[in-house]
Amino acid sequence: MKITPISKSERMITLDIIRGFALLGIFLVNMPTFHSPDFIRQLYDLPQNLSSVDKVVNLFFSLFIQTKFYTIFSFLFGLGFYVFMNRAEQKGLKVYRLFSRRLLILFLFGLLHLIFLWYGDVLHAYAIVGFALLLFYKRSNKVILGWAFGLLFVFYCIPIAQLLFESPSYIIEKQTTGITKLNEAVKIYQDATYVDWLAYRVKTEVSFVLGSSPIMFFVVLPMFLFGLYAGQKGIFQQSAEHTTFVRRVWSFSLLLSVPLTILVACLELGLLSFGMRQSIVSQLFTSLSGLTLCFFYISSLTLLVQKDGWQKYLRIFSFTGQMALTNYVMQTMVSLLIVSIFHLFNNISSAAGFLLCLVIYLFQVIFSFFWLKRYRFGPLEWLWRSLTYGYVQPIKHK
Repeated sequence: MKITPISKSERMITLDIIRGFALLGIFLVNMPTFHSPDFIRQLYDLPQNLSSVDKVVNLFFSLFIQTKFYTIFSFLFGLGFYVFMNRAEQKGLKVYRLFSRRLLILFLFGLLHLIFLWYGDVLHAYAIVGFALLLFYKRSNKVILGWAFGLLFVFYCIPIAQLLFESPSYIIEKQTTGITKLNEAVKIYQDATYVDWLAYRVKTEVSFVLGSSPIMFFVVLPMFLFGLYAGQKGIFQQSAEHTTFVRRVWSFSLLLSVPLTILVACLELGLLSFGMRQSIVSQLFTSLSGLTLCFFYISSLTLLVQKDGWQKYLRIFSFTGQMALTNYVMQTMVSLLIVSIFHLFNNISSAAGFLLCLVIYLFQVIFSFFWLKRYRFGPLEWLWRSLTYGYVQPIKHK
């Protein structure tokens, strides 16, 4: 019996729209890492000299974009895990073996993306953490939520520990080292050959990212589990039956998001000051607001899609959402190519990067629309499915 992927008639339009919306948000977050030494700045907590326009853009990012969208993607991954396993199980297939092969292929995609293109890859991390999901399939909702909240508690203890144990002198020393590293990164990214650039990245970026993989269990797995919980409850499979629950999530997440967002604004504008620990405190509350706004965005889109008028306008996100893997990698390739050709690294403002991101995403919407009119999957989705199911998938519409 041939194993087939989910058909067009079985797709849930709501999830494609949410995925496409999250893809735009992730692109907005990632764009500064394509055109500036953002890796070094974040690693060493280095401040930026920004124009007034860039300060407004960065404030907008901190309030509504930063940490708000990888959480949505993680949630959708957990939900997709349930849909995949449940459908394969109904066909009498060896679900654990099939999903493990799917994860191994995703890990390979991510590793190639990480090494040869960009340090911010999440595919390899999703694949690694995805194996932990196998331990929770068919577990009770109580167990799933208990582990999700427990892992989140551990994760948020990390910045709290930094606040308690990082001395001001250590922070100053770290920033001093960071300035040297920043200058080195700018020189490499602007002037080095691809081979030298790759060698620098493997030594400085890739090794750090792979070494930090264990922490991803506390960052990503909780959202995977929330998605698995939603899948087991059938919230998106029978959305009309769960409208009351979704509205409660919307109200509660909004109630939590408003004070957290105001607090982040006060920290970013300097209305609240914690001295040398300002960035750590700001990151902590930005991350917390990312969690609450994640559920606010998901529940808002879920409710809006139930209205025919809104679904018509939101459907543009579904085109990129159906080809999320292809578009995610394409964003890296197109952005790095433009930055390299026009020598934009460290020479472009946050505002200009924001506009460039919107232009590229618009191109992806158009490209995805016309591609999906002729083909069933995106190019990378087709390759992933073919390798997962063990035979070449028909890609053209019948």
